[in-house]
Amino acid sequence: MGDSEQKALNFMAEGEKKCHSSKGILSSMFGKESATLDSACECFEKAANNFKIAKNWTAAGKAFVKSAEIHGSMGNKHESANKYYEGANCFKKSDHQDAVKCLLKAIDIYTDLGRFTIAAKYHANLAEIYENELKDINKAIQHYEQAADYFRGEESNSAANKYSLIVAGLEAERDNYNKAIKIYEQVAMNSMDNSLLKYSVKDHFYKAALCHLCIDPLNGEQALERYEQLYPAFSDSRECKFLKALLQNLTDQNSEGFTETVKNYDSISRLDQWTTSLLLKLKRTISDEGDLR
Repeated sequence: MGDSEQKALNFMAEGEKKCHSSKGILSSMFGKESATLDSACECFEKAANNFKIAKNWTAAGKAFVKSAEIHGSMGNKHESANKYYEGANCFKKSDHQDAVKCLLKAIDIYTDLGRFTIAAKYHANLAEIYENELKDINKAIQHYEQAADYFRGEESNSAANKYSLIVAGLEAERDNYNKAIKIYEQVAMNSMDNSLLKYSVKDHFYKAALCHLCIDPLNGEQALERYEQLYPAFSDSRECKFLKALLQNLTDQNSEGFTETVKNYDSISRLDQWTTSLLLKLKRTISDEGDLR
């Protein structure tokens, strides 16, 4: 056992001793209970930091939770939430389910306090754990949506859009195209009159149109016409011309032309994984080949 871990264990023992002594009759009579519990929290936090040095992430997380629980019992809500969050950061390296539990407790506290911006950030953290570690896309979407709602309620529209767009991308990957389209179009419309956001409008319409094409070429054609009317600058974009070429290939059932169109576009504007995935789905509607090369 290293020095840091031994120090941590010593601090844990000292903290437990202080917790026990705070319940004594004399401590309560002379109003020392709160001070003793504050001191116990400090011991648990020192223990947690030493466990972190020793890279014993589970023990560090549990020590922070101990401090969080005591702060909560004393009505120190901010401190309690903060320690749950620190515990979650430790558990992320060892036990993702425990990290989720800590974040949920921190969210409950901050929501109760009306601190919705912080709660939104923690919902986003939760969503990332569910998406990337626990592979539970339903819960990831749920928490991304909650983060977006809270950010929007606090007038943090850029952050709200960020998480709404993540939801749209995940829904499209699950073939929930109509929900994805609704989000992309809503964000695009909300961005048109914003000098900072209007340059991203063509990207949102581009992704919405791809989703429309995945439903049906006629759907895609009608969507493109509507987007060009709503945002004339979209007509001259490479994205719009690319979509029109794809639409023609789909209408003609031209598999080779589809592949060539994709290659030409990719040679100038590198396609990301999400777009490539949708394009493969589209190609399969006109060919059994699962390849865009």
